[in-house]
Amino acid sequence: QVQLVESGGGLVQAGDSLRLSCAGSGRTFSSYFMGWFRQAPGKEREFVAGINWSGGTTHYQDPVKGRFAISRDHAKNTVYLQMNSLKAEDTAVYYCAESRFIGIPTTTREYEYWGQGTQVTVSS
Repeated sequence: QVQLVESGGGLVQAGDSLRLSCAGSGRTFSSYFMGWFRQAPGKEREFVAGINWSGGTTHYQDPVKGRFAISRDHAKNTVYLQMNSLKAEDTAVYYCAESRFIGIPTTTREYEYWGQGTQVTVSS
């Protein structure tokens, strides 16, 4: 059974930075595409960033390009999301997820395993 556990969320002010972590257990997920999603109150869960197994391919949604960076550490079985220049509109619960789809999956249905989420709140 694969388990994904996010951490690193919190309450910050606009302009601050946070680094989210997603630790995998049960087996290594180094062979799979990993994604970060977020869900704000009253909104659908949306794709934020993704990274392929080697780390050589990353993909970001436009609102976070240039501010967020996704990376992975195979030795630690962990994926990270570095979030800089945070804005109030980044406030959401952030989830990491694992996908076995080919290419760059960006929809929730393309992901099989999910973490429980970590809250990020940005005050303006």
